[in-house]
Amino acid sequence: MAGAEEATAAAVVSESAAVQCPVCSKDFQPSKINAHLDRCLLGGGGDGSCPPPPAAATTDSPPLKKSRISGEEALPHTTTTPADSEPPLLPTAASVFSMFHSNSKSNKTPFKNERNVSFSAQQSPGGTSSAAVGKGTKRNLENGVEQRGAASVMMMRTAAADRSDSRSSTNEPIHGMKMSSSSSSSNPLIASIDKPLADKLRPNTLDEYFGQNKAVGEQTLIRSLLESAEIPSLILWGPPGCGKTTLAHIIASTSRKKGTVRFVTLSATSASTNDVREVIKQAHNELRLTKRKTILFIDEIHRFNKSQQDTFLPHVECGTVTLIGATTENPSFQVNAALLSRCRVLVLEKLSVEAMSLILRRAVASLGIRVLGEDPAEDDPQQGDLSDDGSEPKVSIEQKALDTIAHLCDGDARAGLNGLQLAVQARVGAARPDSSPLEIVVQEVHVKEGMQRSHILYDKAGEEHYNCISALHKSMRGSHANASLYWLGRMLEGGEDPLYVARRLVRFASEDIGMADPSALPQAVSAFQACHFIGMPECEVILAQCVVYLARAPKSVDIYKAYNNVKASLRNHKGPLPSVPLHLRNASTKLMKQLGYAKGYKYNPAFSSGAVEQQYLPEELQGIDFFTWTPTE
Repeated sequence: MAGAEEATAAAVVSESAAVQCPVCSKDFQPSKINAHLDRCLLGGGGDGSCPPPPAAATTDSPPLKKSRISGEEALPHTTTTPADSEPPLLPTAASVFSMFHSNSKSNKTPFKNERNVSFSAQQSPGGTSSAAVGKGTKRNLENGVEQRGAASVMMMRTAAADRSDSRSSTNEPIHGMKMSSSSSSSNPLIASIDKPLADKLRPNTLDEYFGQNKAVGEQTLIRSLLESAEIPSLILWGPPGCGKTTLAHIIASTSRKKGTVRFVTLSATSASTNDVREVIKQAHNELRLTKRKTILFIDEIHRFNKSQQDTFLPHVECGTVTLIGATTENPSFQVNAALLSRCRVLVLEKLSVEAMSLILRRAVASLGIRVLGEDPAEDDPQQGDLSDDGSEPKVSIEQKALDTIAHLCDGDARAGLNGLQLAVQARVGAARPDSSPLEIVVQEVHVKEGMQRSHILYDKAGEEHYNCISALHKSMRGSHANASLYWLGRMLEGGEDPLYVARRLVRFASEDIGMADPSALPQAVSAFQACHFIGMPECEVILAQCVVYLARAPKSVDIYKAYNNVKASLRNHKGPLPSVPLHLRNASTKLMKQLGYAKGYKYNPAFSSGAVEQQYLPEELQGIDFFTWTPTE
């Protein structure tokens, strides 16, 4: 009797815990609900047991549902669209799918023309919710039925999502990027990139690497080594934006394709000596176990001090790692001589205007931007098709604007590409969405506004600092006032300290002018004091006046050469230096007078002729004229 009563109670509980189908609103036992969903989602039960929901269900709130999983919270549910707008199958699949998944952010976005509603527990006739009755009920289903049900739901969700995307998208994708409907993000790729354009369009092959034919041209030794994957240890030296890091990325890309080399990148601005040692340890193990070499790229290698650079010496020497270092500073001063002897220095030059033009043309072609005055169909058929689409904005740029960027960036590809990106993004953001079709033209004035002024390559403590001050000094020495003003402007506009320039002018007044124009030194000293009083930018004209005066003044290096001869005589003298003659010594005490100090000295003012003949040099230096004397070894 007890067993019969328990079976009866279980049957009652099973009947009361029936689960309602979210599509047709019929009740089913938990063991049959998944099999029913497979048939119901595909267009009905097939046997007539599951007719499509009535049309009224699309406008009224759905009936209250019972939770299929114990303890599960009610999840949002989307209703089907009206019958005259879209077929109910795909939206229904997507709405059912939301019941079986967590309420993540990706499920919160509704489909177009759909309403978000939520299921709540349906009250049973006895006042107890069906969710409470089914709380302890276990799902006793076969694995095959569960897998088929999940596959059906996944298939229907994917189809519904694709259908919804095709209905809600108003713009076609350009170059694989989906465009939004707002005018500020309708630009091809420009508004979609999440990092600077210079990094986004970094070339991966030497064929796309412009402007360094002298270093990695077709017939160069380095080009042959790179193509054969025989990479020597290199120090890449060049100004910012010339392609040092890009060349390292090309080497990395080539190495990965070959599969015989492992490429590791570190930056001296953030890496420590322990990081370097860890990489070298891994490289040693890699070479010992798999015979695979390691290329270690150190960006800004001049940031490592001398002791840190010594860490590489034995491992570069024995071939454990192949070192590639990039630096903007002169390796002769910033890299250890021992490390420099183990590497080949590859000098990369500042990019020419022609090379910058090629880089910019490649950039606008990748972005889908048309150059005014050219037929887009000739260069890129895709651009020609896009221009006929009235829903897409037509982004164009003047050739003169590209030429302006090529000249203003001063050979820095990074500055040029980022300036192009800034100008185009500003124009796209300022475009009015109500104009149809939307026309966006980037002109020269927009480029100048974005870059503001010429990008001047100058480092107050680096290579260009010494290059420019040397050019200024040599231009004044050559009495070329025009060139002297130019190099002065390069330094001041690049951010040089005006007092440093003024100190060099004081030195120049004595070194190169000397007694040919004795007033040159007071002029230079006055310029230094005036710059100290006023400061930049008002003192720039004072420096310009002094530079022109010194450039036009007569030149004489007699004093400079004579003093150098004196230094050479002192340094090359063998034995003890000669003593000061007794008559030239000062006899300040009685004892010194008794020893013969100042004896026989002729006091020049006591003679009417002024200068008198007497011996002023030691005996060993008699007859030497330092103004004409040539030192010998």
